[in-house]
Amino acid sequence: MDHPPSPTTSSDRLKETWRHALVLSFQTLGVVYGRLSTAPLYVFGTIQTKDFKSNEIAYEYFSFIFWTLTVVSLLKYAFIVLRADDNGEGGVFALYSLLCRHAKVGLIPNDTSTNEVMQHEEENTFRGKVESRARRAIKNHRSSHYLMLFTALFGACMIIGDGVITPSISVLSASSGLQRSLSEIKYSSSPDAQGAISDALKKYVPVPSACVITVCLFILQHYGSHKIGFVRNINKDRWKSLGSILLCIAGSETMFTDLGHFSKRSIKRTFVCLIYPVLILCYAGQAAFISKHWNGPENFNHLSESIPEHLRHVFILLSLLASAVGSQATITASFSIINQCRALSCFPRVKVIHTSDKRHGQVYIPDVNWLLMALSLSITLGFHDITRIANAAGMAIVFGMIVTTCMMSLVMALYWEKSLFISGFFLMFFGFVEAVYVSACMLSFHKGAWYLFVLLAVSFTVMLAWHYGTMKKYEFDLQNKVSTEWLTDYSPSLGVSRVPGIGLIYTDIVMGIPAFFSHFITNLPAFHQVLIFVSFKPQPVPCVPPSQRYCVGRVGGKDYRIYRCIVRYGYCDQVRDTDDFEEQIIGSIGEYISLDESDCESLTSPEGRMVIVGTPLLEGHALIPVDDTNLFSGSTNAGNNETLAIPEGELIGRNAPVRRKKVRFLIPESSPRLRVSVRDELQELINARESGTAYFLGQSHLTVRDGSNFFKKFLIMAYVFLDKNCREPPVALNIPHAALVEVGMVYII
Repeated sequence: MDHPPSPTTSSDRLKETWRHALVLSFQTLGVVYGRLSTAPLYVFGTIQTKDFKSNEIAYEYFSFIFWTLTVVSLLKYAFIVLRADDNGEGGVFALYSLLCRHAKVGLIPNDTSTNEVMQHEEENTFRGKVESRARRAIKNHRSSHYLMLFTALFGACMIIGDGVITPSISVLSASSGLQRSLSEIKYSSSPDAQGAISDALKKYVPVPSACVITVCLFILQHYGSHKIGFVRNINKDRWKSLGSILLCIAGSETMFTDLGHFSKRSIKRTFVCLIYPVLILCYAGQAAFISKHWNGPENFNHLSESIPEHLRHVFILLSLLASAVGSQATITASFSIINQCRALSCFPRVKVIHTSDKRHGQVYIPDVNWLLMALSLSITLGFHDITRIANAAGMAIVFGMIVTTCMMSLVMALYWEKSLFISGFFLMFFGFVEAVYVSACMLSFHKGAWYLFVLLAVSFTVMLAWHYGTMKKYEFDLQNKVSTEWLTDYSPSLGVSRVPGIGLIYTDIVMGIPAFFSHFITNLPAFHQVLIFVSFKPQPVPCVPPSQRYCVGRVGGKDYRIYRCIVRYGYCDQVRDTDDFEEQIIGSIGEYISLDESDCESLTSPEGRMVIVGTPLLEGHALIPVDDTNLFSGSTNAGNNETLAIPEGELIGRNAPVRRKKVRFLIPESSPRLRVSVRDELQELINARESGTAYFLGQSHLTVRDGSNFFKKFLIMAYVFLDKNCREPPVALNIPHAALVEVGMVYII
């Protein structure tokens, strides 16, 4: 007999929710707000001492800081931008994905048939609403689509550049405090010797110690953000100093970019209730101290000097720790934005590691981590001057904010459907404020800010080349595909035989037969008794619901046993990195076979009806998965479900025996809803898998057509270089080498 739920169940659930919110809020102190919280270490310090010509100037600078924090960080980001999340994800690409879905401006290589369900959902959402004139205009002008993509890529590059510069300026600023602390220690009674020691400390301590701390910071990065977060009136002179004042809002963009790592509630409440008032008090205290010591010596550090002498060494150590933790916020934001770019075919293939099983947005990218570390060390060693690095940091901050302002105004007009007056006022008001800071930063372009544009040129070229090459490859596949009739009707007359086993053909197209597979059959006239064409298709959403993950259909009639499976994923999904992906595909095919003639959710493609199938192994309606892990080798064996069963002479290598998790499938013994024909088809699928599985991948070799312009040649050359040097394979599914068939094709672009 079922017992009624405990009366404390809802209370316990509420308590757990608040406990989780408090934990996330505490973690945001280091991860999200580390950059904002450590800005007081260097904001006033980057303003030259000679600019403080009276005690009133300190309060003028504080006034700038107060209003900048209030208008940009509090009003714009905390109260407006955080509302524009994409199902819990933030950042410039989250705004871009919203525009892709609701303004139809996406340039991601995709076929409309794979988006039909998503479009159907959007039609239900916006049913009864009249499409605005602005949405129709943007939708019909393809040049605006490219402009939005380039704007999103530009914003992503600014975030990556900030991830390079922030660790350098934060750690170097704290290391300079360490040098001053060591200089105050009495080493010799001779004034000359003491002065020589102080000069040596000033020359050799800040930069080396900053490099060591920076290396340690990036080494600890793989532990994840959830652990590291626990550690913890204008004249000419004032106008130039705006570039330093701008640093007080460094990290505001991180609030939005790191939204996927935490919750919107925890980020907003922590900033409004704690971070904002504490920062105002901190800057007010510094301004008060500077107003009384404004005529100090050159390189006079107001922050460290304001600390009592007996606590100064402790403060320096805390500053070093805080600068390291604060730098982690921008590094984490870089990982998030690169992960989104990679999923939307705008960044080369890199390995992404999820550091938390509770928050899907917490990721770590090893290759990017070491690259950021090398670039951060280069700027520390190359500039070894906080002011120069601050000029580059300020430029990255303000340009990133301008991109967010532009994209946000479009979201307000096209997604929130606000009036053009409201979205235009948002753009003009915040755009004017940020344009003022841009003009101030440009005055320091030759004093370090140029480094940011070097980073921009490199990162933007990488992203643009990868997206362009991916698009051209996809267009080539579409133009050179063969019809399904060629495989189903003409192949038998050409002497093509069927062999036992399953063939998984990975292709980017969702209709027709890829050119590389027809090339393979032409040279080796045989293919498996069961063929499955698998396509991975990115969607402009953070995550695709498991119930709508797979679109499965037939290629040809039932007797051919040829299927097509479209795997849809969002820019935060990791469907390619699962060890049981083959089992999921086989399970989804089994579910499709059992549901093929039923009245279930489906879409129609030119090849026929496709059924929407969820995560099959969780349901197991048609096939029951059974673990059966055995020792197997890479040789051809009819009893091995991981190898290829085709005649000798194929392009298959041999590997030493390895141990892999193997799952067998069984048909439910008692299932009245399964007809005899369905059972026979399911049994044939099981038998084919027991005979062996082969994986077919196309290896493309891009070459530029004669007479192409230099820009096209350069982008294709860059794409080929990146493709050859990617650390991740095109399909990261842990495919055994013995079962992999790679077919080379020359793509003339």
